[in-house]
Amino acid sequence: MTNDDSDTILVVDDDRLVLATLAHGLSQAGYRVIDADNGDDAILLAREHRPDLALLDIRMQGMSGFDVAACLRQTSRVPFMFLSAFCDAQTTAQAASLGAIACLTKPLDIRQILPAVAQALAQLRSARHAAPVAPAADAVRSPEVLMAVGVLMHRYSLARESALEQLRHMAAAERLSLDEHARRLVRAVEMLALPVAA
Repeated sequence: MTNDDSDTILVVDDDRLVLATLAHGLSQAGYRVIDADNGDDAILLAREHRPDLALLDIRMQGMSGFDVAACLRQTSRVPFMFLSAFCDAQTTAQAASLGAIACLTKPLDIRQILPAVAQALAQLRSARHAAPVAPAADAVRSPEVLMAVGVLMHRYSLARESALEQLRHMAAAERLSLDEHARRLVRAVEMLALPVAA
């Protein structure tokens, strides 16, 4: 089986068995696969190969998947999905605030991974070919968009225009309006600020 687009997938997991299983399954499906068992190597590989999508385990020794995702978004703009055995409300909220395409729950079968990867790549291609969006001055009107832009400016040390562009990219990848994605991002950040129940 081959993948016509020959998309490159970066797989990152500190469990060698999981890493080998995912890498093999994706390769068999026709994807070009690069893999890493730690965050530092993942970031170096992402800078070198510019993958179309990264699959990141959240809980790893050293840098977590969240740490890797934040770095990928800042330095190489590689879109990513999370893999975790613990996709609870707080984890899902943090994943959303980072701009993850999805958070898939372990244990994972390659038959579950492949449709999710194909859908994510299709959404990303659609976003890249979408019609140009309205100028920034026209787009930033709702309080939620303003707040979401502020969150991204603070979190990633971005200028206002860059933060707005990032928000648009995230919204397009999820096929949401700018306002709707901004509302979701703000809700996710608010959830992170809630005290943890005893």
